[in-house]
Amino acid sequence: MAGSDQRLLGRHDECEALDRLIDAARTGQSQVVVLRGEAGVGKTALLDYAEQRATGFRTARATGVEADVDLAFAGLHQLCAPMLDSLDGLPAPQRDALATAFGQSAGPAPDRFLVGLAVLSLLAEVTADEPLMCVIDDAQWLDRVSAQTLAFVARRLLAEPVALVFAVRDGHYDELKDLPELNIRGLADGDARALLDSVIQVRLDERVRERIIAEARGNPLALLELPRDPVAAEGGFGRPGTRAPSGHIEQSFVRRVQSLPMPTQTLLLTAAAEPVGDKALLIRAAHRLGISSDVAAHAEAEGLIEIGTRVRFRHPLMRSAAYLAADIEDRRAAHRALAEETDPQADPERRAWHGANAAFGTDDAVADELERSADRAVARGGVAAAAAFLERATELTSDPVKRGARALAAAEAKFAATSSEAAYALLAIAEMSPLDDLQRAQVARLRAQIAFVQSRGGADGAPKVADTALSLLDAARGLEGLDDALARETYLDALGAAMYAGRLCPLGGPIVVAEPARRAPQGPQPPRPTDLLLDGLALRFTDGHAASLPTLRTAMTQVLDAAAHPDGESMRSFWQGFPIAQECAAGELWDDDLWHEVGTTAVRVAREAGALAMLPLALATRAGMHVFAGEFDAASALIEEADTIAAATGYAPVRYHAISLNVWRGVEAESMRLLDATTELAASRGEGRITGLIGCFRAILNNGLGRYAEALDAAQQACEHEDLGPYRLSLAELIEAGARCGERDAAVDAVANMESQAAAGTDWALGTLARCRALVADGQTAEDHYREAIDRLGRTRMRVYLARSHLVYGEWLRREHRRVDAREHLGIAHEMFVRMGAEAFAERARRELLVTGEKTRKHTVGSGEGLTAQEAQIAALAGSGLTNQEIGAQLFISAHTVEWHLRKVFAKLGIKSRRQLRGRPDIT
Repeated sequence: MAGSDQRLLGRHDECEALDRLIDAARTGQSQVVVLRGEAGVGKTALLDYAEQRATGFRTARATGVEADVDLAFAGLHQLCAPMLDSLDGLPAPQRDALATAFGQSAGPAPDRFLVGLAVLSLLAEVTADEPLMCVIDDAQWLDRVSAQTLAFVARRLLAEPVALVFAVRDGHYDELKDLPELNIRGLADGDARALLDSVIQVRLDERVRERIIAEARGNPLALLELPRDPVAAEGGFGRPGTRAPSGHIEQSFVRRVQSLPMPTQTLLLTAAAEPVGDKALLIRAAHRLGISSDVAAHAEAEGLIEIGTRVRFRHPLMRSAAYLAADIEDRRAAHRALAEETDPQADPERRAWHGANAAFGTDDAVADELERSADRAVARGGVAAAAAFLERATELTSDPVKRGARALAAAEAKFAATSSEAAYALLAIAEMSPLDDLQRAQVARLRAQIAFVQSRGGADGAPKVADTALSLLDAARGLEGLDDALARETYLDALGAAMYAGRLCPLGGPIVVAEPARRAPQGPQPPRPTDLLLDGLALRFTDGHAASLPTLRTAMTQVLDAAAHPDGESMRSFWQGFPIAQECAAGELWDDDLWHEVGTTAVRVAREAGALAMLPLALATRAGMHVFAGEFDAASALIEEADTIAAATGYAPVRYHAISLNVWRGVEAESMRLLDATTELAASRGEGRITGLIGCFRAILNNGLGRYAEALDAAQQACEHEDLGPYRLSLAELIEAGARCGERDAAVDAVANMESQAAAGTDWALGTLARCRALVADGQTAEDHYREAIDRLGRTRMRVYLARSHLVYGEWLRREHRRVDAREHLGIAHEMFVRMGAEAFAERARRELLVTGEKTRKHTVGSGEGLTAQEAQIAALAGSGLTNQEIGAQLFISAHTVEWHLRKVFAKLGIKSRRQLRGRPDIT
């Protein structure tokens, strides 16, 4: 560029796109873009252009460095460091999480997504007076937790005057793959010739000139740098087509570095090995290596490096070239100097990392320090960094016993950091070491856990869920007598896997795990929530539903008690027990109040702790409760939030409650699409329980549409195996469908099964049983059962089943020729279904009303121009008195975004103040 108002040569479209991005961010519309292209294609130049054009913006910049890729939060700290003077403006939990992640204070390891929310709030805080431009170069070399955090922030930005611009090299998997992209390609031949002519220093033969153009393939850095290559004086730039352009450019940089005086090479090497850009540290390390300050001045004068408040290379490829050009001994010497000059108190982890890179062969002292650094990394929430430290410690350990223990610890850390393949490799190292019996059992457990996660994630070549259940069972048996507490946890894992496998689990389903689990050694005293859940579930599958109820209810109390304590072990117990606890509350105990409490507690705890990994499941659980309560809009808001967070965090969405909502709404086309896709997914993973759940959903949908034969067929398939939860719901659908399509014997048999399922004795259980009995009864007996069902279900949160009880009672009354009585109950059912948005059941009730002579118009459910699910949620929270910052903390968005949504709410509702939101029925 000749000036800040001129665009880069040949980059008209790219510069215009960046100009539009900057203009939009200046007006308060958050903007994100990922510049993607090969090395040297001009991504860094475009970042510079964006930074120069962002007049009136505050700017922050970070550069990913390959040597720093395993240091947790290194890239994030680099970006946020200039903004930390605004840290006090954040809510305390977010402020503490960020301070802990950056090593500024001690505290419990923060959830990485709470750190993400803190960064989001920090960016919003610093834009109070001016917009913000953040540029991140070489993002493929960011440490993983920084990349994940910035990806989360990028997906949650909405109404902040922030522009976030990344540059990522082609061919690298990264956490940013789903963000808006701008692909950067090579220059056209005409622009390439103009750029080459602007830098060439000698007269070139036209044929050589054209060969340079052809070999550069429009890569600007190749055109700028290849003429400076020492071999250029000989008229050649390597054989055409022998290397990719990026490799060609990198080799040119390497040759250029190798042509420099040795002291300059050493300085550049040391700067390349020190990724933070700490000027003082580089100068101290250079002096230790005998390099004078004149060398640094010469390197700056040559345009190789910039030494200001921070040290920067002129181009990221120069950094990697300076490192590649050195031999291994020189690299070790540079890292050794950096380790010796790094403050062990202020930055012990990077000191240990430099020490590891300086080590030759084994070095037990460095390995010990790496192990201590791993512990510190875990305390900061850097599980991936801890795994890297332990992996390197394993390589440096001379004692085979210690090496095996560290390899096992590293494998567990890699698994926790979702790096299953690396965990497998480390397990192989551990198995080649002299392990004791407990360690071998732990290896078997970790292998089984990895297999289960891969099977549920649909990984290529992953075993079926049923196979992983048996592997976990073997691992649990192997732990008995060695670590009984861990054995019981593994039995619970195995039982959970067997429950997922359901009918596809060999030897009769979960019973294959439940029987040995009943004989498992006693765990810690007093028993943990997970111990009680294990005992209760084992009883459920061995001795039946009624026998398990007291233990399961005690377990539920313990799980909820754990959530009341903020310490790490209690939270671990809560989240370990939560997935099964919510199934038991709804599926075995028939306790709608307990189900509501479990879901509400999980959402509250996840929000307060910033546990976004668990929040989508907690939100989906709460949404399921709202579906059964007939509060479809509330359920939709929670499902939308769960999906948004799952997308922002990179986790798979929780699908089943969204399917349930569509089914109850009677949205046939969308429901069938989701049901078919989920059926295929369940089959590929071997999740038999989902087969039962899908059958139940199909039965509900068809019963609502009045297609009773199809509903009966779906319910019978679902009831072929006794899956927890879906089985009893499917029985109820089977009974209604059978009674309506003339298959009374099938319905009567199902009622007998339902009687054994209702041992919990709650109003939900007994009300459902009464409705089922009424459907197969006659005369006064039927009427008594119908009235009992309505009475009992009316005392529960189960409004969909209360409405259905009014519906089937009204249908019975109409067949009994009691039209006036029938209209009453059919009218109640119709009104309830319309208010919920249950279109299929509402239409079924309307048709019955018409037969009784009652005229009612056909109702179609639609959203109109009302509030979106998120707008309604924000409006309700604002109406309850929460501030924008408090709402943002709950919903993991910024206060600016809350305000943006509220402005839209005010406009749609025609109001002017938050006070007018209080008590409005259309938002609560």
